[in-house]
Amino acid sequence: MAETISPTRMNLLQRQNQVKLAQQGVDLLKRKRDALVADFFNIVRRALAAREKLTKSAEESYTLLSLAKAVEGREVLEGAALADPRRLQVEIETKNIWGTRIPTITTDDVRRTMLSRGQDPVAVTARTIESADHFEDVVAALLDVASTEVTLRKIGEEIKKTTRRVNALEQVVIPRIRGEIRYIRDVLEQRAREDVFRLKRIKKKLEAKTAPAS
Repeated sequence: MAETISPTRMNLLQRQNQVKLAQQGVDLLKRKRDALVADFFNIVRRALAAREKLTKSAEESYTLLSLAKAVEGREVLEGAALADPRRLQVEIETKNIWGTRIPTITTDDVRRTMLSRGQDPVAVTARTIESADHFEDVVAALLDVASTEVTLRKIGEEIKKTTRRVNALEQVVIPRIRGEIRYIRDVLEQRAREDVFRLKRIKKKLEAKTAPAS
């Protein structure tokens, strides 16, 4: 350390300011982390509810599909599905949380009417329509799960990154600067003691020279 740091008062003031800035950075990062953690747990609750809804919707949908397949036949269901080669438009939007861009998945309303699916009301049975309705609910629930889990992953990554920065400042940067401050202070204090000692010696010599001869 002695070889790399010039123990001057200017360097002492500079490092004292660095400690203050680093501590302010720690405080800011901790507030950011606390806000992200609060959002994380809020979204966890949403994610659990979304998964529960998806599971329930999928169970109901496959039960209805099995019943429709048993009564109407596979060909009827396949014909109804082929009549509607749908492409669902999905968009990813972002919101800013403490300088972090958090992605969210959005889409148009998934549930449609029978006519908007291109199905013939004469040829399509009520069971087939009900099965299609439920599977569109499955798609909506699946998109909701995807949105919450993408958001959770991004927030979780940002929490880890912020925690690493806090630890680096608290455990590495600030202790290093404080060590440099102690070193500079010790050198300056030693120099001050040496200066006082030299001044006393000079004073004694001057007094000895000016003292009247006996």
